[in-house]
Amino acid sequence: MQKPLTWIGDAWGGMAAMLVALPSAIAYGVAAFTPLGPTYLPMGAMAGVMGVVALGLTTPGIGGCPRLITAPCAPAAAVLSALAMERFASGTYTPDQVLIFLTMVALVAAFLQMLYGGIGGGRIIKFIPYPVVTGYLSGVGLLIFLSQVPKLLGFPPDVTLWQGFHHPELWQKTGILTGLVTIAGMVVSPWITRKLPAPVFGLVMGMGAYFLSGLHDPKLLHLADNPLLIGAIHVDFSTLGQGFQSRWQALEQLRMGDLFALLVPAITLSALLSVDTLKTCVVVDALTRSRHNSNRELVAQGTGNLLSTLLGGMPGAGTMGATLVSINSGGHSRLAGILEGAFSLVVLLFFSSLLGWVPIAALAGILIVVAYRMVDWHSLVLLKRRQTILDFLVIATVVIVAVAFNLIAAAGAGVALAVVLFLRDQVKTSVIRRKLSGGQYSSKRQRLPNERKILEENNKSVVICELQGNLFFGTTDQLFTRLEPELRTCRFLVLDMSRIQTIDFTAAHMLSQIESMLSENGSHLVLTEPSPAMATGNDPRLHLANLGLIPSDHLKIFSDISEAIEWVEDCILIGDPRTSTTEEWPLDISGFPLFQGLEEEVMDGVLELLAKVVETRSFQAGETLFKRGDDGDEMYFIRKGGIRIVLPIQDGKEHTLAVFGRGSFLGDMAFIDRAPRSSDAVTIMNTEVYILSRQLFDQVSRDYPEMAKNVFIRLCKVLTLRLRFADSEIMALKES
Repeated sequence: MQKPLTWIGDAWGGMAAMLVALPSAIAYGVAAFTPLGPTYLPMGAMAGVMGVVALGLTTPGIGGCPRLITAPCAPAAAVLSALAMERFASGTYTPDQVLIFLTMVALVAAFLQMLYGGIGGGRIIKFIPYPVVTGYLSGVGLLIFLSQVPKLLGFPPDVTLWQGFHHPELWQKTGILTGLVTIAGMVVSPWITRKLPAPVFGLVMGMGAYFLSGLHDPKLLHLADNPLLIGAIHVDFSTLGQGFQSRWQALEQLRMGDLFALLVPAITLSALLSVDTLKTCVVVDALTRSRHNSNRELVAQGTGNLLSTLLGGMPGAGTMGATLVSINSGGHSRLAGILEGAFSLVVLLFFSSLLGWVPIAALAGILIVVAYRMVDWHSLVLLKRRQTILDFLVIATVVIVAVAFNLIAAAGAGVALAVVLFLRDQVKTSVIRRKLSGGQYSSKRQRLPNERKILEENNKSVVICELQGNLFFGTTDQLFTRLEPELRTCRFLVLDMSRIQTIDFTAAHMLSQIESMLSENGSHLVLTEPSPAMATGNDPRLHLANLGLIPSDHLKIFSDISEAIEWVEDCILIGDPRTSTTEEWPLDISGFPLFQGLEEEVMDGVLELLAKVVETRSFQAGETLFKRGDDGDEMYFIRKGGIRIVLPIQDGKEHTLAVFGRGSFLGDMAFIDRAPRSSDAVTIMNTEVYILSRQLFDQVSRDYPEMAKNVFIRLCKVLTLRLRFADSEIMALKES
């Protein structure tokens, strides 16, 4: 149960949010219904208030951002107003038919928002480029400004903005005074009082100016047939029931042809409302150190807009102003949003008659201030830098299309420009993450010293490229240009595609061309598999095969980069006459590189010592020598076969740390510090090993202290060489 202080804070937060949301909602409703004619203005005002009620009572209880305040918003008013004007421009629709069309658009948009949340679209909508969003919102702000200037100046309904400017005799001085006072009140409100929200303060100032003007002109104080006022509003429960019934009947009249006609406007409206909401959610998270659920919030927004539309209200979104006022006034739970809707319902049922006395010019003044603040003036800074000029051009293009044509066309332009921005960013970002030579990156197989020397001599014949991002038509030329110098000289070109997110047919064709160029010189193209996620759940090799990349003599495909480089290393070693290819005979102790290079007398002593303590054992392929956490102090010398060192990780997965072959040794860590094993050791083929126990070694070394010292010296030298080799690889990776 909440503490009394919490209830009080939520109550004040809800009251403050209502005072901010209600005047703006009335203005938005009037703006959306203005194209229908003066007789529909009271209906628009009621639609704004009903939107605050329905959204307030619905979305906070089920939304994913508890402190968010949802109410009718400027983008909804701009979209619906623009659609209404377009319908009237055709000359084939009556006001009631246009109203039905707007209702259908709002209903479909609500269903789409619920769909976005249901399929996890909350995360996707966040990735709309900022220039597109700010351009669209700036366009909406400019459209609102242009639509409200005629109301501020008091033009007759059939007079356009440009016509009115050329006929000053049509200007209404009282309306201009009321609007300008409202604008001034909103602007200076923060310097006068912070207890009263700016829209409320501006509206009170504007209404005060209007009624003071009425003292000189008594006609202004009459509600009936007064073009400067909203007009009489009568609301009761029967009116609400009729509103619900009329919307339901409109839904029944929906035809397939109408559905296609309203689909694009509905998508535009739903996307804009969703982006506006999620943008506000991010701000709330930053202020309250919380984290919202995007998908749940979209479902709640869609549900609230559905109910609001069915009841005759305006659709809306999470609003920045009302939300911030609520939080600053003490609201810190869902209750604040619910109370905002409840207080608005009280106003609708008991004080709706007073709403008719609100001057239209005052609402126009509120919307003009809102429109000014919607325009992203800071985007002009983008013109100062050459790198951001394209971003500014995107913003400007969306704004121009919105004003010159309509918001639907602006939405299409925004989507097209989003693709352009994506291509720009992809082309600017190198698809090659790093480029290395063979000596700078090795496989996980531990090579013997003589083998490493051979590989170092041939390192310039191997080029290793780690790719990243998207490999598609926009980046193929960049990749080919970067690789072209090496195509004529290298024997092995290794492309690690594990970080590639997408690959298209153009890129696949380019890789086929590279394979053909390499094959002419007897060289090889070596690829690693893309991630299963990039292959859309299919087998990665099947995905590459569908793109035309099929393994051949000169095209090899491996599961990971280590396996690919191991194959390259094997090819180099097999082709070198200094490397023996006959490994079928098990090594004796004297054949291990660890003990080579000792003086003959010392060597004899070491072998005599080891002969007393080593044990010979055989393992089948896939057999486990030891597991992580096991106790043990044995070191294993591989006479024949191979052993893989595996690190178990969560969810039953594992990571290969190293692969040891004939002539190598492992288990040296436990042999030295006698701590539990840190990884698993599994044979990859039938394997024979010598096992050297530290306990037995210590017992015998008492009689051969000098020989034991030589064993440890040789062991330390080999481990030092391993560490130096690892250091050089790490340095190469960091510097590339």
